[in-house]
Amino acid sequence: MTSPLLRVRNIETYYGPITAIRGISLDVEENHIVAVLGANGAGKTTILRTISGIMDPQKGSVTFDDQAIQKREPADIVSRGISHVPEGREIFPLLTVKENLMMGCFLRRDRAKIARDLELVYNYFPVIEQRASQQAGQLSGGEQQMLAISRALMQQPRLLLLDEPSLGLSPRLVKEIFDIVRRLNEERRITILIVEQNANMALRVAHYGYVLEVGRIVMEDSSERLRGNKDIREFYLGIREEGVRGTRRWKRKKVWR
Repeated sequence: MTSPLLRVRNIETYYGPITAIRGISLDVEENHIVAVLGANGAGKTTILRTISGIMDPQKGSVTFDDQAIQKREPADIVSRGISHVPEGREIFPLLTVKENLMMGCFLRRDRAKIARDLELVYNYFPVIEQRASQQAGQLSGGEQQMLAISRALMQQPRLLLLDEPSLGLSPRLVKEIFDIVRRLNEERRITILIVEQNANMALRVAHYGYVLEVGRIVMEDSSERLRGNKDIREFYLGIREEGVRGTRRWKRKKVWR
């Protein structure tokens, strides 16, 4: 039996004296999409920051491709094939779109392949090619999210970490972003770990999911079974099913996204 591409075991990460995540363990199988669901402040972002080396865990281990990577420098982790798209995009607003994309290649020396990957990015995000000479700060929120993902793809990742890609976007753009996430997995075979509040969209593209509450994993299962779970449907998908005594009728009520 092969090992997961990413294995996280019992990590604890702190902000000063405050424990952000405690005893987190999860696996990401190669060529799969895995979702971590949870409300704002549950610790989702901290998990990705710990994996990508932005934060060091006080306890536990992070293994990528059978190599321990916890407490390594972020540049070293990137060079191993992990790209992180942070919450809020964090593009370089005064650089052009193309210059932002080239920042994703700072560890690469294969110039011919960089040109090929640039064309691949433009194929997935045609609007990025159209805006190539424009300052990145002038892009819309949705276009900036596309640019952030594109820049990460220029690093040739085996594992893509996506932090709240739907944040602040319209429903149409959210669907477009998640459709591209699915295509990247199916067509490019990129393994993806995504953290999201929008459980409905995340579970539609993911193969497996974890539910995070107050820094702890409280549930995990296939995305299909999570979508059918009563608690997930009520608290994350916004559907409450109420039986009517003496009848076979059911009422669906919107309670939360």
